[in-house]
Amino acid sequence: MAISAVDVRFDEDAMWVSLEDGRTIGVPLAWFPRLMGASADERSAVEITPFGLHWEGLDEDISVPALLAADVPGVAAE
Repeated sequence: MAISAVDVRFDEDAMWVSLEDGRTIGVPLAWFPRLMGASADERSAVEITPFGLHWEGLDEDISVPALLAADVPGVAAE
C-alpha cells in the first residue's frame, strides 16, 4: 500500500510534507525552482492526490514515493 500525503506547508527554505503514517518529510525548496520562485498563494494551491502533490498553476508534480525513496537530491526523511 502506498503512503499518501495529508498536508503540505512551507517555511522560508523548505517544503514540509506530512504523511498519513505520521512521518514528515522536509524538502529543500532549492531542489524545486518552480516552488522556490512561487508566491505563498501559488504554493498553497497544491492538490494532494493519491499519486502525490500537484500544482496546476506552476506545472509542478512531486510524487510521495520519489520523496520517500530519496530520488530527489537533498531530500531527508524523518
